[in-house]
Amino acid sequence: MNDLLIRGARVIDPASGMDGVADIAIADGKIAAVGKLGGAKSREVIDAGGMIACPGLIDVHVHCREPGHEEEETIATSAAAAVAGGFTTVCAMPNTHPPMDNETAVQYVLQRAAEADLARVLPVGCITKAREGKELSEMAQMLGAGAVAFSDDGDGVASSSVMQRALQYAGMLDAVLMQHCQDGDLAGGVMNSGAVAVRLGLGGIAPAGEQIMLRRDLELVERTGGRYHVQHVSCAGSVGMIRQAKAAGLPVTAEATPHHLLLTDAACMSYDSNYKMNPPLRSSADVEALRAGVADGTIDCLATDHAPHSNEEKDLEFALAPFGIIALECALALYIKALVDTGLMDYPALIARMTTGPAGCIRRPLGTLAAGSLADVTVIDPSREWTVDVHDFRSKSRNCPFHGWQLRGRAACTIVGGKVKFRLD
Repeated sequence: MNDLLIRGARVIDPASGMDGVADIAIADGKIAAVGKLGGAKSREVIDAGGMIACPGLIDVHVHCREPGHEEEETIATSAAAAVAGGFTTVCAMPNTHPPMDNETAVQYVLQRAAEADLARVLPVGCITKAREGKELSEMAQMLGAGAVAFSDDGDGVASSSVMQRALQYAGMLDAVLMQHCQDGDLAGGVMNSGAVAVRLGLGGIAPAGEQIMLRRDLELVERTGGRYHVQHVSCAGSVGMIRQAKAAGLPVTAEATPHHLLLTDAACMSYDSNYKMNPPLRSSADVEALRAGVADGTIDCLATDHAPHSNEEKDLEFALAPFGIIALECALALYIKALVDTGLMDYPALIARMTTGPAGCIRRPLGTLAAGSLADVTVIDPSREWTVDVHDFRSKSRNCPFHGWQLRGRAACTIVGGKVKFRLD
């Protein structure tokens, strides 16, 4: 007797290359079988006819804000937002207060996630102590406590010598470093440098700041052999460098966000701070380059950079408001709009960027429907039309520029460890 049976879905499993109508049987928190299971019996049956069933979606870039800013988000509310968006696993960034730079902090995140009992929340530890870019954190201890990667997200590691040592140290541990590529000396603005910024009288952040740090880091990756992940790629020049690095065989992965795939700096004309993020929205040429990079596999992960902020913070004038937006609960449909509806990708390729790509980046046994694997499954209704309403979000915050958008495609059911954690009404 199975615990759960998903009947008649279009099963897409990029890890095995499967794409066809089948059933999925789940027992004891694991995938029991995938195929034509006509005689299988189960305690619960989900009729998924006309829907897509795939490995649980993974987001490697989420800000849970806990500890330190629980008024914006908590591990529990970010996990609730995740399952509502179809994500079974999210990676928690370490720019908390205090920063996640020791094993106790890592254990705290895992404990709070276990208490929430929703999505898997995997901690990403700091590259440097207190994210100050000066002294390496105790990566080995954090890795042993359950960290899956390391990042000083929010800031790039400015020192070349520190970054080289970090790549060497992480390489010894076979851990990946996730870098926020931005030369701090060129990061004094609040939006993309260009004609729109000039027209609005706002300071600009040039793509060069991202590209300079990325170029340096790729040289260090070539020297050290350390695994390296480029966070929230925003410009065409970066896509080109990553493409060349991969062609040269360097161990590099990269991610793109929904906002960088759908919005340009023209959105800032409204002075709405929900369009203020770091890296900033770029030009239409950058958007096209990013989409092409995702489509050809140069960018192997799709990640939200879910960054909650309170209404009071985001209500400040554009120049003073904090960077960041939220998108966990609408990201899937946004990716469909940017990549599938435009004809750039099909569903198997899209799902690969949200399952096998992220799982490979953090090297965890996720993103697969193989028999015996963890039963993390997302059931998607690709024809569901809906309107984004931030007031319905499970996140604590509402700083989302996609409020009111008409979208198609939505997670109908999210299963984590064999248990239904979200079901669309």
